[in-house]
Amino acid sequence: MTLELQGIGVSRGIAIGRAHILFHNQPDVREYLIPAFSIEQEVERLLDAIEQAKQQLKSIRNHIPANAPADVTSFIDTHILMLNDSSLTKVPVEMIRQRRCNAEWALQLQRDALINVFNEMDDPYLRTRRDDVDHVVNRIHRILADQEVADHEIADGRLKGHIIIAEDLTPADTVLMQHQGIAAFVTEHGGATSHTTILARSLGIPAIVGVESVRRYVQDNEPLIVDGEAGIMIAGADEGTLREYQQRRIAFDEHISSLSRYKSQPTRTRDGKTITLLANAELPEDISTITNAGAQGIGLYRTEFLYMNRLAPPEEEEQLAAYRDVVEGMNNQPVTIRTFDLGADKTVDGGRHLTQTVVTNPALGLRAIRLCLTQPAMFRTQLRAILRASAYGKIKIMFPMISTMHELLQARNLLEQCKIELDKEGLEYDRQVEIGAMIEIPASAVCAEMFARHVDFLSIGTNDLIQYTLAIDRIDDTVNYLYDPLHPAVLRLIHMTLEAGRKFNIPVSMCGEMAGDPRYARLLLAMGLEHFSMHPNALLEIKQIINETDLSLLPDNTLSIMQVSDALEADMLLEQINAPIHH
Repeated sequence: MTLELQGIGVSRGIAIGRAHILFHNQPDVREYLIPAFSIEQEVERLLDAIEQAKQQLKSIRNHIPANAPADVTSFIDTHILMLNDSSLTKVPVEMIRQRRCNAEWALQLQRDALINVFNEMDDPYLRTRRDDVDHVVNRIHRILADQEVADHEIADGRLKGHIIIAEDLTPADTVLMQHQGIAAFVTEHGGATSHTTILARSLGIPAIVGVESVRRYVQDNEPLIVDGEAGIMIAGADEGTLREYQQRRIAFDEHISSLSRYKSQPTRTRDGKTITLLANAELPEDISTITNAGAQGIGLYRTEFLYMNRLAPPEEEEQLAAYRDVVEGMNNQPVTIRTFDLGADKTVDGGRHLTQTVVTNPALGLRAIRLCLTQPAMFRTQLRAILRASAYGKIKIMFPMISTMHELLQARNLLEQCKIELDKEGLEYDRQVEIGAMIEIPASAVCAEMFARHVDFLSIGTNDLIQYTLAIDRIDDTVNYLYDPLHPAVLRLIHMTLEAGRKFNIPVSMCGEMAGDPRYARLLLAMGLEHFSMHPNALLEIKQIINETDLSLLPDNTLSIMQVSDALEADMLLEQINAPIHH
C-alpha cells in the first residue's frame, strides 16, 4: 500500500533510497551520592569520558574526505573546542567535589545552565548552537553509560544512499551524515529557517521537516521517495510512481549540473537590467566556496563567530587578521562586514555570566546595535579593526537592527572617533569607507527614507524582518508555519525600503534567506531589487532565473501581490509570475 506523508520541504532535490530510522538513545541521567573516598575516582571517570569523546570526534574528522565542504570539519572542530572548554570540564569537576554527586548528574546540571544561556539569545543562529552543547554532552553521557557510538557517527558506509528518518537533527548530525553519503533526511520537528535546514540546503541534501510521527509509519530499511521541494515523502510506491520520480531525479540533477555555465556569465535580465549577486559569509573558510560560485563580492559577513565560545572578546589584532584574510581572499571585490549581532545581554563573555538577570523577551531586549552601543570599548575595538582592514581591499561597514536615528548617529560618531585615533597613530584605512544600515524591523522599514539620508546603502534582513513583522519565532515548531515572506505586510515593508533607496539614489540589497530562494527571485526583481546576497550555493540558480527573465514581460498585475490578503491567492499569483515567459 502506498503511503504519502506531507511536511515542509526545506531543501530541494529528489531522493530514492531505503529508510534508516535514527533513534537518539538518551541515557537515563539520575543523581546519586558518591562516597567521600570515591570522589577523585568519579572525577577521573568524567575526565576519561571527555577524553574518549575527543578521540571519537578526531576519528570522525579523520574520515572526512578532503574535498568535503568547510562546514563539515568546522562543526567537528567546534565540538572538540567545547570539550576543551572549562565550562564543560572544570565546572562539573568542581560540582562532583562540592556536592559529592555522580559525574552524569554534574554534567547534566552544567548542560542545563549552558542551554538556558543559549535559549535567552535572540539571534536564531546563535540560539540553535544549543544543539551543539546537547550533542557534546550526550556524547559524554553515552560514554559514561558504556553505550556504543551512534550509527551515523561510524564511517563504515552503512548509511550511504539511505534516507534518514529522525525526530530531529542537530547541525552536527547533518554534517556527520552528509560525508557518509546519505540520500536525504525527513524529521518530525524543525522549521524552514533552522540552522539544520539552512545547512541541508548548503550541502545539497534533499530534506523535509515537520512530518509528525513519521517514525511510527515507516519501517527500517523500507524503500522511500523524498521530494524535498514539494515536501512529500512516499513509502510503498508502485512501479509507475517510482519511474516518474526516477525521471524527475535525473532531470533535477541535470538542471543543477547545467548551472555551471552561468558562472562566467554577467548577471543581466533579458531586457538589459544589470543585477549584482553577492554572497553571505560566516567564516574565512567560506571564501573558496564564494569565489567558485562566481559571486561579485560579500553582501553580509557575519562576525559573531569571533565572539563565541571564549571568555573575553577578541582583541583588535585578532579581528584585523580575520577581516584582512577575507578581504584579501576576495581580490578587491567588496566585502560588507556587519558589526557584531549578538543576542540579548549574553555572549559578550562567551555566555559565561550565568548569574545575570534573565531576560524575559530577548528578541526585544539588548541585542545587535543596542548591545554594540552599550559596550563602546568592545564596539570601538571592532570598528578600528574593520577600518584598518579597509586598507587592504574594498570594505563596507553595516550596522545591524537600527531602529532609531539616535542609534545610527551614535554609531557613526563612534566610527568618526576611531578614524581620528587611527589618523593620530598614523595607521592606514579607507577614508571613503561606505556605511550602511540593516533594515530588520518594521520601524526601520517604515522610516527607511529617514535612514537613507544618512547612509551609503541599506540592506534588508528578511529573516528578522519577517519574524518581527508577523510576531513569530521562526525556530519555534508551534508557530513557524506562520513564517510567510508573501504576507502583504512583509512585501509592503520591502517595497517601502526599495523606494527609499531609489528616492535618495543609494543601493538597497537583501541578505536574508528570501534573497536566495528561487521562488521569489522574479518578484523581487519586479519590486526593484538590484542587489541580492545569499548562501553561495544558491547563487547560480538565482543567476539563471535573472538571466532568463524579461522584466517587461512579467504579468501586469505582478505588484498587486502586495494587496492580496489570502495566502492561497498570493501563491497562485506567484505561480503566474514564475511561469515560463514566451518571447
